[in-house]
Amino acid sequence: MTQVLGIVDITWNGVNVPVEKGAEFRPGGIKNNSVTYGRKTARAQEYQGSLITATTNLEKGQSWSSLYGTNKEGELQVICDTGQTYVWEDAFLSGDIPNITGGDGGKIKLQWEGSTPTEILS
Repeated sequence: MTQVLGIVDITWNGVNVPVEKGAEFRPGGIKNNSVTYGRKTARAQEYQGSLITATTNLEKGQSWSSLYGTNKEGELQVICDTGQTYVWEDAFLSGDIPNITGGDGGKIKLQWEGSTPTEILS
């Protein structure tokens, strides 16, 4: 039986960030855009950056500022239970400053962006 992706682990600047089920990532790279002219359609290439989203929880004794900060950039690893590891050397936290949702584990939605990752297969 073939195994498919189930568990995603995230390591941000050397620190494991436990994430809830449903983390998503889009590896960056070249994409094709449709260009219509006359009665033809062609393609024009464009670079699209990587986008990674995940939800973690605020734990007792955890420092919010140690996890999130606008000046935070560095290495992000997305480790899949299927043997792939994606590494972004130039990742940074992006988007709005996340809300911390109380009553349901202190959910914190995080978003990173970066260039094209290095893929490592184990």
